Amino acid sequence: MVAAEEAPEEGMGRIVERDGSVVAVAEAADLQDADAQGLAVNVGIYAFRCSWLWDALQDLALSPSGELYLTAVVEKASNAGLQVERTWVEDPLEALGINTRAHLARAEAALRQRINARWLKAGVTLVDPATSYIDTGVTLGRDTVIQPNTMLRGNTTIGEECEIGPNAIIGDSVVGNRCSIGASVIEGATLEDDVDVGHFCRLREGAYLEQGVHIGTSAEVKASRLQRGAKIGHFSYVGDADIGERVNIGAGTITCNFDGVRKNKTIVEEGAFIGSDTLLVAPVRIGARSVTGAGAVVNHDVPADSLAVGIPARVRRRTLPPDSHELEPSTTNLTGPLGP
Repeated sequence: MVAAEEAPEEGMGRIVERDGSVVAVAEAADLQDADAQGLAVNVGIYAFRCSWLWDALQDLALSPSGELYLTAVVEKASNAGLQVERTWVEDPLEALGINTRAHLARAEAALRQRINARWLKAGVTLVDPATSYIDTGVTLGRDTVIQPNTMLRGNTTIGEECEIGPNAIIGDSVVGNRCSIGASVIEGATLEDDVDVGHFCRLREGAYLEQGVHIGTSAEVKASRLQRGAKIGHFSYVGDADIGERVNIGAGTITCNFDGVRKNKTIVEEGAFIGSDTLLVAPVRIGARSVTGAGAVVNHDVPADSLAVGIPARVRRRTLPPDSHELEPSTTNLTGPLGP
């Protein structure tokens, strides 16, 4: 049986020994404070020889409180001339008993303190360890800073030199080096190096952000890949999409990915500029370096190097002068929603 020198909590029984041998366990309810002095604490962990135990349990007597005490078999074994040994637990917190929700909360707090101490020793900064909640399956890189009220859950990996929080929740995700994440929720996502995510964002299952991606405020990304250098500024939803390199998603942009039956894909090719309040009605493809005007409702594919404006959006061709982002629209408006 396992014993502790100090009781980690109230209500724990004591081990009674005689001539160096264990002879009984005294329950806390039956002890006076003076009786407990100098006695080892019974932490409630035992290893029995089962062939003996099953028979011993058959004739246990009820305690004065009307309960059956498993600890009574210790005295029964001693009286039968069997050897009863005790071994010490090094850390009394290992012996916390859990009988109520309050006990469970106390045990969880002790485990959090142990986890946090390990990461502090490993070179991670916890600004307020008391409000840093880190699961056992989490891995943190050196010189990463965890701000207050942050929860890191499940099998989450965070690289070096990151800043997380305050008020961030990250679960079952991979975060690269030198990333910054504000008060946002990230679940089942992957962020490569040098990604920054602002406040009040949500990255859901299947979100993949390549190196240097920027997510601003109040944006949601689900089952989508944002390639290197892509940006989503504010108040946008990107779902079931493939966003190319250096694409800029303007404030209020929505990928309308669900038609009531199935989810549909949105593809925005490299260098495109999506104007504020654009609705991309999937399935739809925006060609490379194309631009949508503010408030456009795009329900047909937009060719590369084009400008799409209006509700529904119409396209007019444009050219890009070398090393310039100035629009040069043609003088010909194409017929139909997006041309002939």
